[in-house]
Amino acid sequence: MRNSKSTAKPIFGESKATAELAALLEKIAPTDVSVFIAGESGSGKEVLARQIHDLSDRSGKAFIAVNCGAIPRDLLESELFGHVKGAFTGAVSDREGKIAAANGGTLFLDEIGDMPLEMQVKLLRVVQERVVDPVGSNASVEVDVRLISATHRSIEAQIEKGEFRADLFFRLNVVPLALPPLRDRIDEIKMFVDHFAALHSTGSTPVKVDESLIRVIQNYEWPGNIRELSNFMQRLSVLYPGETVSLAMIPLAMLPVGLQEVAASQNEAEGLPQSPESDGDDSYLDIVMSARGLSPIGNNELSLKETLNSVEKEMISKALQEVDGNVSMCARILKVQRTTLIERIKKYSLT
Repeated sequence: MRNSKSTAKPIFGESKATAELAALLEKIAPTDVSVFIAGESGSGKEVLARQIHDLSDRSGKAFIAVNCGAIPRDLLESELFGHVKGAFTGAVSDREGKIAAANGGTLFLDEIGDMPLEMQVKLLRVVQERVVDPVGSNASVEVDVRLISATHRSIEAQIEKGEFRADLFFRLNVVPLALPPLRDRIDEIKMFVDHFAALHSTGSTPVKVDESLIRVIQNYEWPGNIRELSNFMQRLSVLYPGETVSLAMIPLAMLPVGLQEVAASQNEAEGLPQSPESDGDDSYLDIVMSARGLSPIGNNELSLKETLNSVEKEMISKALQEVDGNVSMCARILKVQRTTLIERIKKYSLT
């Protein structure tokens, strides 16, 4: 049975561009057509592919994601198509490939523009015949998979250079989807900030971002797109759990380089003080400890073990305060076993 509309988790905001994308998503998700997603690195291509799967009749089956650019050329064939025992040195047993593993479900081929031409030929047979030929086998295996492909490259340019097969592209590109970069979705920034603050929260209260920092975030181009913003919000969640963070609170070393420049320009224009600069010799751990109100390593005699114990004790103490001493809830917040937490509470005499 197809998933209902209400079960879908929104991954985009409400700008015109993404609203149109969301509407198109509802039309194509219930079908089995091949989808080709174009977008910059970090723009959310795999998240979009997974949502298409979750909205389809295949949602109860496997969703298999393969990054074609991350697998060495000499291993890609075996990884995708599988192999039989003895097919090559080291093939000590039969192994199912990713395509067969996705049978009945969805196969997401990320960075397909990096796929070697010889692999493109074999993939074309999968698309046309719905069969897989494991390495070293004379028998084909029937498969029923929905193909979703993605790339940050210009496939049309690759076709012109002879680096990508036009016949394969035409079969994969039945429905093209274009993901806009985060810099073109400024009105959605606040939504993403709140989303990632909740996602990366280390306690019951997510970190908050004040207007001074929001303005800087909105003026930054985010070359790493949504992934870069997610990493930044995770950093804030670790450094300032449950706090409302202003631009002036964040050491420059904790800002992406490009964001440092935006922050400096905005502060200068508004006559505000610069973000605190860290000494060039400061370590990230020094900065983290300073943000948590602890003495930086360079200013005390603590060993690494004592330093880590100090940070752990503080985190447990704060978490216990957040939940009024409820050990079970505290364990869930800190993502540790309840028995482990009880041992730590006794160790640090926090009862």
